[in-house]
Amino acid sequence: MTTDLSTDPAAVLADIAGMLRTVGADLGLDDVEITRATTFHDDLELESIDLVVLSGALRSHYGERVNFAEFVGALELDEIIALTVGRLVDHVVASLAAAA
Repeated sequence: MTTDLSTDPAAVLADIAGMLRTVGADLGLDDVEITRATTFHDDLELESIDLVVLSGALRSHYGERVNFAEFVGALELDEIIALTVGRLVDHVVASLAAAA
């Protein structure tokens, strides 16, 4: 876990984009532009197992401060399908700010 974590949305977006490229290495996400508007389902074509791996990467990087499973568990199915990277960034920023 990283101890000095930025709550700057641009830095969090860069961190998450890096995690997604690692998670989606087999899916060819190396050249995909990942923005706040990028969706996990339609744009990145991530499957549920990929989200589990992303959850582990988030926990490894941010520790207990960011609980991806709890975040996703509070969403309705249509919200999960439409989930954007930006919404996850906002969740991470809010979680880190609350833990500070």
